[in-house]
Amino acid sequence: MAEVETSLDGAVLTITLHRPDVLNAFNADMHRELAAALKEARDASVRAVVFTGAGRGFCVGQDLTEFRQAAGDIGSRLRDTYHPNIRAIRALEKPVIAAVNGVAAGAGVSFACACDVRLAAVGASFIPAFINIGLIPDSGGSYFVTRILGPARAFEWLASGKKLTAAEAHAWGLVSEVVDGDKLMRRAAELAAQLAELPTRGIGMTKRLLDHAGDASLEQQLEREAQLQAAATQTEDFKEGVAAFLEKRPPRFRGA
Repeated sequence: MAEVETSLDGAVLTITLHRPDVLNAFNADMHRELAAALKEARDASVRAVVFTGAGRGFCVGQDLTEFRQAAGDIGSRLRDTYHPNIRAIRALEKPVIAAVNGVAAGAGVSFACACDVRLAAVGASFIPAFINIGLIPDSGGSYFVTRILGPARAFEWLASGKKLTAAEAHAWGLVSEVVDGDKLMRRAAELAAQLAELPTRGIGMTKRLLDHAGDASLEQQLEREAQLQAAATQTEDFKEGVAAFLEKRPPRFRGA
């Protein structure tokens, strides 16, 4: 059975981590299959991605049964497996929605935070479990959580290992919406379909701007905006947007 499943509905690709018996904990096989799914997501026909987990959990990070003998070289393990998939999520030039259906812990929190938007089921929870076993945040957790929550709250959470309920995560700004569990995937699909109808290349360039905004100077960001705006005006969707405005009709963007 596949440990990562994909399904395409129109222009929306759903990627589902599928090890429900272990709350979708990562092992080597799941990393390989996720890399293939993220490669599939790069196709131009895909204009939005939903990332979720099967069963009761979203993802609880590393499957610690792989460490029964010895942890080995964790740095190399991260560089060879987690890092490429985190980079692949961020490199997607289209919106990525995490539909957090249950517990997200450890690197599962990092993967959710690598996505552009997070929706959570009422029963979902978020646990930065690294400190609870004497480890530090990895898989980009320190990077993304700091940008989402700010450094003070990021430290408070990551250094304590505190479990956040979905409602607390929403109050902190970690997730955008909390919905009933049986409605989560429908809401994620609805949001993804709405985003997929927008100018996909413009969304991709907006992502790049925001990736740099936190550590760029004003002059650097102004120049980056000028360069990407020049590129945006060369897209077919820009031409369509202007034409639709002048003709007083809804635009029909094609993601080109």
